Amino acid sequence: MSTKIGVLGSGSFGTAISRLLGKNNEVLIYTRRDAILKSINEDKTLKGYKLPNSVSATMSLEEIGRECKLIFPVIPSQYLREVMKDISPFLDPSHIMIHGTKGLDITPAFESAETLQEIKKTVFTMSEVIQQETSVIRIGALAGPNLSKEILDGQPAATVIASLFDEVIEMGIRALASKQFIIFGSHNLKGIELAGALKNTIAIASGLMNGIGFGKNVQALLITRGLREMIHIAISVGAELRPFLGTAGIGDLIATATSTNSRNYTFGRYLAEGKTIEEIGALMDEVAEGYRTVKFAYKTVIAADIDAPMTKTLYSVIYEDKPIKNALIDLIQNPLSVDVDFL
Repeated sequence: MSTKIGVLGSGSFGTAISRLLGKNNEVLIYTRRDAILKSINEDKTLKGYKLPNSVSATMSLEEIGRECKLIFPVIPSQYLREVMKDISPFLDPSHIMIHGTKGLDITPAFESAETLQEIKKTVFTMSEVIQQETSVIRIGALAGPNLSKEILDGQPAATVIASLFDEVIEMGIRALASKQFIIFGSHNLKGIELAGALKNTIAIASGLMNGIGFGKNVQALLITRGLREMIHIAISVGAELRPFLGTAGIGDLIATATSTNSRNYTFGRYLAEGKTIEEIGALMDEVAEGYRTVKFAYKTVIAADIDAPMTKTLYSVIYEDKPIKNALIDLIQNPLSVDVDFL
């Protein structure tokens, strides 16, 4: 097997993963942009950070497929399917993919879906997209409290590699693990992926609340109640509970819902300032995945008849233009009395 490891994507998390991989491996980053190719190959820099000499870049997916048997797609969810279609001719069942995308593939048919069964047929996890569009069999997901800036600044972090295959977990650990980057393994692939996607919606709500002046007491309430809703939504579409109580669940939720380095938290703060979705998109250089996931969460809540006031409130603010302060006050005063109802 080739010693080169491929990375698809040159955003903040792609940069962080490439630097981690580059400590012990040759790394080949795929990019579509000439300026990024030049920056990596000539200056050994990406996103303003120095890269190891072992990292290089290419604009050829064929080269990635030929040179790299282990590939890390780190691409926004709305682009993953397109990239998988493009790289598919250069892949075979001997390849291994471990994606780092915390989002969902929401197909056009989702808009008319009403029942849980219809929703499950129109929304897919990233591992399902890879499976649908390529011949790759051994697939994994990377999830956890992985704020890119902290990793790029050399701060310690932990993550989970989830896969149905032990060899995928073991290979991912060998490629990425270091004294500053701790890795746990899990076989709960679907739960890990849903935890990574759904926590982004709670991070948006947290940014909203902080942006209008609420403090840590309310933020703690939001995180714990948000975790409850995440679990009920995930279980309703066939995931397990366990991943939500670990590093990739509550761990990632705490980091994403409390840090100004979180894109989704920042998205919520911008909403609280009165900015439109279009204005926020112009301000942010990378996608806030939670914006799209809110609609999936809301439709699932309605279809499964889940008591989920936070999800409904967030949907009303983002998609129905309900005044933020009114919506959040209604949310805080919600009469739901059961604290833990998912165990």
